[in-house]
Amino acid sequence: MNAVDLINKTKKSVPLTDGEIKWLIDSYTAGELPDYQMSAWLMAVCFNGLTDDETLALTYAMRDSGDIMCLDIPMTADKHSTGGVGDKTSLIIGPAAAACGVCMAKMSGRGLGHTGGTIDKLESIKGFRTDLCVQEFEDILHKTGFSVISQSDSLCPADKKIYALRNATGTVNSIPLICASIMSKKLATNADILLLDVKYGSGAFMKSRSDAERLADIMERIGRTAGKKCKAVVTDMDEPLGKNIGNALEVEEAINILRGNERGRLYEICIGLTADILELAGKGSRIECVAMAENAISSGAALEIFRRTIELQGGDPAVCGDTSLLPHSRFTYRVRAARDMKILGFDTEELGMVSLLLGAGRIGMDDRIDMSAGIVMSAQPGDYIVAGDTIMTLYSTICSDFSEAAVRAVNAVRSEKINCHIPLT
Repeated sequence: MNAVDLINKTKKSVPLTDGEIKWLIDSYTAGELPDYQMSAWLMAVCFNGLTDDETLALTYAMRDSGDIMCLDIPMTADKHSTGGVGDKTSLIIGPAAAACGVCMAKMSGRGLGHTGGTIDKLESIKGFRTDLCVQEFEDILHKTGFSVISQSDSLCPADKKIYALRNATGTVNSIPLICASIMSKKLATNADILLLDVKYGSGAFMKSRSDAERLADIMERIGRTAGKKCKAVVTDMDEPLGKNIGNALEVEEAINILRGNERGRLYEICIGLTADILELAGKGSRIECVAMAENAISSGAALEIFRRTIELQGGDPAVCGDTSLLPHSRFTYRVRAARDMKILGFDTEELGMVSLLLGAGRIGMDDRIDMSAGIVMSAQPGDYIVAGDTIMTLYSTICSDFSEAAVRAVNAVRSEKINCHIPLT
């Protein structure tokens, strides 16, 4: 085989065989195929796509490029989100599902972009460790039913190498490549149950619902073909998920929900996704699973599991009772309404870029995150506010000049002028 032939076949939309795809991935992972040839093939995929069979073969080839985890636990579940602004659902769903008797074994990566990933959020808790060996991971799962560790270099090395190349060559936006990247890692962690939360909207990677549905469909079919109990759901990310954006701020909001102090859209989404996991695990009907999820939070059982997991992973469990122990910013700035208005919505992607300016995210994997940085939303779509009211508050420790961030925050607000403080009916 040679790379040029395979590149030309994909350019002409001639399907590759399983063996050809495996050769391509193995050769690149081993360093035998140069970046310029792999990037040419990736670009051909972006233009012409892959068949479902090719996508499945690519997923398996990437999965098999490294180890496959094998835990000594009868049944484990994992939940993956394609990400979005303010998405801290794993911090709520994991403990809630564990409190209902489903072992949540989650391996996550660090975030690139507007805010950190699940690992970054958890590491805003003083002392919290995610660099656990498999035995430590397994021990915690036996004790609490919930643990999150950082992605291992031995799992899916092909994906790590290819993802970096895609990032550098403008070949990220391809449904087959996105699917293979996500599912190869999920299959390598080898959970029995997979819940895939595919986001769409201005604050998500997939901008249209139709694209999100296509991605969800093929990922679900790949999961089931691999013998997993798998479900993909599509959720809206046209507004931030919850009120807080940023690492420590999102942990604070997650803890407040686990303490039963907050309800709303984030709570409802987390209850629904937890119920999805419980259904896949055979815990009961939809109505029964929703009730179990709600009880896990209202009873305090989910919060106790989160507290115990924090303690076992080296973090300060007192944060569950006192969120002031989380990192706090040195500087704040209130974005206020210049006139009476009705909030129609937000450019959620732009809010993500504001949080990046404040230090809440990273552009390169070696960039340091300001764990205190982020945004707290005071207004939600549909709210009527008067001139001078706070729309959102910006937080940072590394950024004391909020001028650029504030302008972009104002521009992210979609509103209409009203002529009185109380809307006419």
